[in-house]
Amino acid sequence: MKDNNSIENDWVAILDFGSQYTHLIARRVREFKVYSEIIPFNIKARDLAKRNPKAIILSGGPASVTAKKSPMCDRGIFELGIPVLGICYGAQLMSKVFGGKVVGAKKREYGKAIFKPKVNKSLFKTINKSQNVWMSHGDRIKKLPHGFKVIGVTANSPVAAMADEKKKFYGLQFHPEVVHTPNGKTIIKNFVKDIAKCKPNWSMQSFTKETIKKIREDVGKDKVLCGMSGGVDSSVLALLLHKAIGKNLISIFIDHGLGRKDEAKQVEKRFKKYYKLNLKVVNAQNDFLKALRNVTDPEKKRKIIGKIFIKVFEKETNTLTGTRKMGKIKYLAQGTLYPDVIESISPTGGPSATIKSHHNVGGLPKKLNFKLIEPLRDLFKDEVRLVGKELKMPDEIIHRQPFPGPGLAVRIVGAVTKERCNILREADWILNDEIKKAGFYRKLWQSFCVYLPVKSVGVMGDERTYEDAIAIRAVVSEDAMTANWAHLPYSLLEKISNKIINEVKGINRVVYDISSKPPSTIEWE
Repeated sequence: MKDNNSIENDWVAILDFGSQYTHLIARRVREFKVYSEIIPFNIKARDLAKRNPKAIILSGGPASVTAKKSPMCDRGIFELGIPVLGICYGAQLMSKVFGGKVVGAKKREYGKAIFKPKVNKSLFKTINKSQNVWMSHGDRIKKLPHGFKVIGVTANSPVAAMADEKKKFYGLQFHPEVVHTPNGKTIIKNFVKDIAKCKPNWSMQSFTKETIKKIREDVGKDKVLCGMSGGVDSSVLALLLHKAIGKNLISIFIDHGLGRKDEAKQVEKRFKKYYKLNLKVVNAQNDFLKALRNVTDPEKKRKIIGKIFIKVFEKETNTLTGTRKMGKIKYLAQGTLYPDVIESISPTGGPSATIKSHHNVGGLPKKLNFKLIEPLRDLFKDEVRLVGKELKMPDEIIHRQPFPGPGLAVRIVGAVTKERCNILREADWILNDEIKKAGFYRKLWQSFCVYLPVKSVGVMGDERTYEDAIAIRAVVSEDAMTANWAHLPYSLLEKISNKIINEVKGINRVVYDISSKPPSTIEWE
């Protein structure tokens, strides 16, 4: 989409062949203040040329270039006269296009490998020693393509890196975008800044300024409806719109009874009283809890919540538009982010498994008759926080941890009840209060409690108890696509556990989740 990025700005096109790491490539490029965008692999060269990218990166992918129906980009991509970097599948594809030979490797490389650079210039500038890299492939380049030379090897890959310096084409068998390749950022920086000569003109300051300007131009004097949740994304979205169109923004906060402790009160105080937003708070707790009664399947929970949310939202919208004061509302704003789009819809246009339904992507009925605007659609979470900073929002909001759209419903394993929500809310408040006091809150991507309807025997005051359990989940991550469990101090975990068991009625056991993503997801449901 590049609507928010000035056409004069340098940018890098990332052709997506289905790698689980494609989003990381985009993030890495943006870290050097250069705009990047994930593009379907089969885009026509003439269409891409109209967008005038400064460089192209071919992502990895699960397919094999030796297969008959393997994904293939337009060969004209290599005739645009700009630098191209192929990563894993992208490198093998490049080899195939230019007459090289790719075969199935006798020894597949998955995980850590020792890479030895053969040159100390251009792509590997400042990198001259053997180092760890991350491999994930079953094929290898056996014969170099025409015009290329080997610039790096591993024990099992005699062509772990190759280059045609004249055309500025490069291929890497390993993944420089992942944290497991320690010098990967330097390699990407060398490609983007030194080889492609991209200027660092992508910043959240320019994004914020240009987005506000564009919203004003597109919306004019029309009204925009915005659903608020109290989280970082919707808060930044609402304030961005408010800066652009003022009272022509109508915000609705639907209290579904599945939020954090005192969520509705805080949202109303912060945005209605402090920021002076045109905000309406709707109490719909009974509607949601009634619809969720006895529902245990997590995907059904999400769909029910989405359905009720739309029903309540539609009712409130009809009420608003029916009043003489409000009149017709033309636009609907959503806080969709780039990871939402990536996980929900395959950018390659190919089949992708639905891991979880996303609350922000494609769930609204056409009969609402709004034009959709999604100003944050091209941003990652850390970039949204930087926009919040540009808008001078307090750290309390900017650095608030992510919270799922379906709320506590997907943090309660089994049926959702008002009692279980209250128990979980209290436990969660204790957890994060103690984590904040200990100085860990901003070091974590997320920290939350999960309600487990698993009864076990306990002893309190010399009496036997038979109550449920709480699981603590705390992870560190850059963007939620991958995550590692947080190694919190035992003393802190002990304090949290004791406090939850002593102060939250109905809980007599606390456990700590030490699984990472993948293979687990961050949320339990």
